[in-house]
Amino acid sequence: MWNAGTVRILSTGRIPFAFLEDIHQRFVRSYGRAVLSAQAYAMNDEFSRVLSQQIEYYSSDPNADRINRLKGEMSQVRNVMIENIDKVLERGDRLELLVDKTSNMQGNTFRFRKQARRFRSTVWWRNVKLTIALIVLLLVIVYVVLAFVCHGPLLPTCLK
Repeated sequence: MWNAGTVRILSTGRIPFAFLEDIHQRFVRSYGRAVLSAQAYAMNDEFSRVLSQQIEYYSSDPNADRINRLKGEMSQVRNVMIENIDKVLERGDRLELLVDKTSNMQGNTFRFRKQARRFRSTVWWRNVKLTIALIVLLLVIVYVVLAFVCHGPLLPTCLK
């Protein structure tokens, strides 16, 4: 009933006790009180299949050892936490970059407003000068027309 797999399973400390506890629970669950009246080796044929499956499981499956499984899960959690911390730091760098760009844009906005006011006043003065020039030009044209109609630059016939 014991084979090379059994020897391999017994080579570590925790796994044999977990194996024995599991076999004991399965045996009691399967046969219960019938064990009290059973003959020696009477259940060997039926239970040997379960025994060989569990020997294979505890020999090859890393999940059989709870401590190793917990270490693996802790390693996974640690890796996830490291990734999350890296992402948070990366976001912090991006936030610093956004803050720098925002302050840069605020400075540019202030300069733009100042230049826009200057440009607006320059355009306003040009419009005022153009309006004055047009009024003067209209007055000159009106004077020339009146001088032509009134027969002279001093408007002799129109003033009488």
